[in-house]
Amino acid sequence: MRRAYLEDAEWDELLESFPQAHLLQTAGWAEFKAPFGWSSARVRSANACAQILFRSLPLGLSIAYLPKGPVGENWEELIPHIERLCRARKAVFLQVEPDLTEPLPAELLQGVFADFKREEHTIQPRRTILVNLERTEEELLAAMKQKTRYNIRLAEKKGVQVRQSSDLRGFYRMMQTTAKRDGFALHDFSYYQHVFQVFEPRGKCALLEAHLDNQPLAYLMVFLHRERSWYFYGASDDESRNLMPTYLLQWEAMRWAKARGAASYDLWGIPDEDEEVLERDFTSRSDGLWGVYRFKRGFGGVVACSAPAFIKVYRPLIYKAYQIYRAQKQAGLDAAS
Repeated sequence: MRRAYLEDAEWDELLESFPQAHLLQTAGWAEFKAPFGWSSARVRSANACAQILFRSLPLGLSIAYLPKGPVGENWEELIPHIERLCRARKAVFLQVEPDLTEPLPAELLQGVFADFKREEHTIQPRRTILVNLERTEEELLAAMKQKTRYNIRLAEKKGVQVRQSSDLRGFYRMMQTTAKRDGFALHDFSYYQHVFQVFEPRGKCALLEAHLDNQPLAYLMVFLHRERSWYFYGASDDESRNLMPTYLLQWEAMRWAKARGAASYDLWGIPDEDEEVLERDFTSRSDGLWGVYRFKRGFGGVVACSAPAFIKVYRPLIYKAYQIYRAQKQAGLDAAS
């Protein structure tokens, strides 16, 4: 194996060899996660590389997380080095969430991940909707649901405009409104502030604001890395939803990403159900991610299901205790919500 540790600039230069690499494998993502208790380490082989995040536990232990990686091919050459690193960091377990879609190749299941435990519940959303940006704007609009096109045009007709913004306080206030209305958990302000401060100067993030007469109506934070783009965070107020600002925001986010070379736009998160179930039940359900599925399905993308997580346990007794702790913590959060 080549030199394991690479500085941020070296790492991102290496990722340039892989135009489909995920944002969560970039040096910027490691920098973003650092203030929230995560450190990073990187390994590489001839044809693959991986950035692993570590979170410290008591007694010098840690947990290891590999989001949306490894990157490249011939992972069987890389996995032993990843595991060696995890053991050196006294990891209780390693959780790998590959940047692949189902169904997975047999050689991965029977080879690379043969000694791993398959885990259906992932940290990152498993199902999403992907919009192909390698089309003209006219083709993109034509692929959308008629109601979605209508709402985009309605927002424009009513005078709603979209601009880039740096008003993170305004964005966060509206996120608080949205979280309360839609019942989802919200990070502290510092979380969104830091992700913007890391990626916006790199040209990999924009905060888009929909406004009418300079009055903000909705916000969207879009991310970009090479040929891929993602919608991670969005917020809207309670009073202006009839102006359809969120529809126009999504359209402008796609245009922003497309103009910068993105070939795909990831709407990032829908209910983890087969497409047949999604289409059957979306009109009657609004819990969890069902409400956003109704919205996201209109933009002309395709449903994609990413790979499950794969877990390698190094310290079984401590892992069991960790699972109990996590379950109790989640139960407390559910009871408080």
